[in-house]
Amino acid sequence: MTSLLEARGIELEGRLSSTNLDCPSGVMIAVIGPNGAGKTSLLRAIATIELTAGRVHICGADVSRAPPGRRMQLLAFLPATRSLIWPIKVRDVIALGLPSPDSERVDELIETLELQALAQRPVNHLSTGERSRVLLARALAARPRLLLLDEPLSNLDPYWVLKSLQILRAESEENDSAVLASVHDLNMLQAFDRAILLSGGKVVSDGSPDETLASRVLADEFRVERTSSGWRICERVRQAADQRSLP
Repeated sequence: MTSLLEARGIELEGRLSSTNLDCPSGVMIAVIGPNGAGKTSLLRAIATIELTAGRVHICGADVSRAPPGRRMQLLAFLPATRSLIWPIKVRDVIALGLPSPDSERVDELIETLELQALAQRPVNHLSTGERSRVLLARALAARPRLLLLDEPLSNLDPYWVLKSLQILRAESEENDSAVLASVHDLNMLQAFDRAILLSGGKVVSDGSPDETLASRVLADEFRVERTSSGWRICERVRQAADQRSLP
C-alpha cells in the first residue's frame, strides 16, 4: 500500500525522539499516551511547525518546502487550544482555511457542522464546544490530504463526539485522505483503524485498536486496564504502590 505520509527521523529536542512513520490514505489513526507522552509534539513535528531534525513528505511533496497554498492542500493542523480572541465572524474563520475564496465550500461546511445559526456571529462569543466545531470546519476547508488534529473531541458533548468522528470518516473516504488525531478517551479508539501509543517521546506501540486496548504496554503506560465492566486501576500498579509505601 502506497504511503500518503512518509516521515523519516522526525525529532523535537527533549520532547520527541527520532521517529519514522508511514500512513496510507483512507485511514484514521488515534495517537494516544499519558499526559506529557509526546502526542502534541508528534503532530507538530509532522506538520513541520516544530522540527529539530528529519523530513516529512505528503503525497511525495516535501512539506517544509511547500508554498502556503499547496501546504493547505497537503495538510491541516488543528491545535488543542480553542482560544480565539478576535471578533471574526464564523464563516470568515472557516474561509481562512481555504487557499482561495470558495463560498460554496464554506456553506457546505456550515451545513455539515450545523453552524447555520452561528455563521454571522463573532467567533469569540461562542462556547468552547462551538468554537471547536468552527475550527474543525476550518481544518477541513481545503480538503487536505492529511488532517493532524490535537484533541479534536475535547469540549464536545456526546452527540458532537460521535458526529465529528462520522464527519472525519466521511472526509477520509471521500477525499482519500488520512487522519491523525490525539485522543484521551480510550473508549473512542475503536472508531479508528490504528492506534499509536507514545511514552516519553517515543512510539512504544503501533497496532489495531483491539490489540492496543488488550496490550500489556497500554496497561503499563496508562496504569489502567479494561475489564468486562469498564476500566480500573491495574492491580499490579496498586500492589507496586503498596510495596513502596511499606516501611
